[in-house]
Amino acid sequence: MSFENSNTDKLSIGIIGFGAFGKLIASHIAPRFNVFAYDPQLSQNGDAPLLGATPAPLDKVASCDVVVLSTPVSSCEEVVTSVANYCRRGSLVIDVGSVKVKPSEIMERLLPNHVDVVATHPLFGPQSARDGVKGLKIAICPIRGRGHWRLAAFLRRQLGLQVILTTPQEHDREVAMVQGLTHLIAKVLLEMGPMPTRMTTLSFDLLVEAISMVQHDAPEVFQAIENLNPYALDVRKRFFQLAHDLDQELKAHV
Repeated sequence: MSFENSNTDKLSIGIIGFGAFGKLIASHIAPRFNVFAYDPQLSQNGDAPLLGATPAPLDKVASCDVVVLSTPVSSCEEVVTSVANYCRRGSLVIDVGSVKVKPSEIMERLLPNHVDVVATHPLFGPQSARDGVKGLKIAICPIRGRGHWRLAAFLRRQLGLQVILTTPQEHDREVAMVQGLTHLIAKVLLEMGPMPTRMTTLSFDLLVEAISMVQHDAPEVFQAIENLNPYALDVRKRFFQLAHDLDQELKAHV
């Protein structure tokens, strides 16, 4: 299976879950592939045809050459179970969640042995990709088969992404700090009220920009990052302990 077939022999790509990220995927791959999308709400959603994806039943979408699971991490086992019986021999199944250890284990355990499995995490979202995806990063964790090589080559050559090959454990360990702290700090600062806009420094403006990139993420994204990543709790505990220690140090000098 090649991601670079001629226009007369396009691969079929099925996107399961057509929320903000599913739409982002469709908008970038539709010109190159036959894209089908399934989402329980899709029948009421007029965006799919506009983005180049054709709404289709779950069985059709799950039997595409490439199946992309763009659903909340918390529903991974349910979704994988629902698609397993429809997967075509030799197809490639990919997830795009922000946590990798648990989804990787679920996909390897529940998907049939005749499909390749790759766990991925695009290290960007609709906000940070609003000007395009070229130059942005994506983590790829090979789980089963050799489909990850063809996927990585396509992402590099055709979409201009920076591909990082890693393991689910290495991914979650690093992302526990990278995303865990970013979303945690953003959550706290947003609770502190409207951010000043007049007398600001460049460093503060950059902080506000970072917050704006994650503040509209769905609540389940935050929950997955903080509660489904096996390394997030330790990072969070250390952060709060260091913040407490700093507070005590400041009080000691009053």
